[in-house]
Amino acid sequence: MMVKMPRDPRTFLFAGVSALAAMPALAHVQEGQAAGFLTGLAHPVSGLDHVLAMIAVGLWGAQLGAPALWLLPVTFPLVMAFGGFLGLLGIPLPGVEAGIALSALALGLAVATSWRPPLAVAALLVAAFAVFHGHAHGTELPEGQSGLTYSIGFVVATGLLHLAGIGIGVIHRWPAGRTALRGLGAGVAAGGVYFLWRALA
Repeated sequence: MMVKMPRDPRTFLFAGVSALAAMPALAHVQEGQAAGFLTGLAHPVSGLDHVLAMIAVGLWGAQLGAPALWLLPVTFPLVMAFGGFLGLLGIPLPGVEAGIALSALALGLAVATSWRPPLAVAALLVAAFAVFHGHAHGTELPEGQSGLTYSIGFVVATGLLHLAGIGIGVIHRWPAGRTALRGLGAGVAAGGVYFLWRALA
C-alpha cells in the first residue's frame, strides 16, 4: 500500500516551526547538547555558498512541482545527515569546498534553464551534493559539543532554507514570476562560479 506524501509546502513549514518550537526544551539538557544544537542551527547560514545551494534546492523543487516539491527538500537533509556523520567520524572526503561550490553552480543552472530531468535524476543530483554539505558541517563540530544535537541543528536549518526557497518559488505560478525565478537561478549559478574559483585558487 502506497502512502500518499503531503504536497502542500505548508506541511513542511509546520514541521520546521515545530522543530524550532522544541528549542526551549534543550535548556533542560546538558549544556554541550544545547550549545551543539544552536551551533548546528547557525552553521548552514554562516556561509553564503551553503545558503545559495540550499535555497536553490527549494527553488528547483517549486519549479518542478510535485512530487519534486517535497522529494528534493526531504532528500537533501537526509543524505546530508549521512555526510555529516562521515565528517564527525573524521572520514576524509576529497574536494568538499569544490563540491559545495559546484552544487550552487549546478542547481542554479537547473533553475535558470528550467531543467526538468526525470525525478530520479534530480533526486540523485541533490543527494550527491548533499554529501559534501553534510561532510563540511560534520568536520566543524566544536569541541565539547554534542554531535547528535549539532547534527539535528544543521538539518533543521537546512530544511528551513529549503522552505525559504519553496516560498520564493511560488512566483513560478505567474509568467513574470517564471522569468524572475530563472534570473534568481542565474544569480545562484554566478555565485557558484565565484565560490568554485575560490575553492580551486
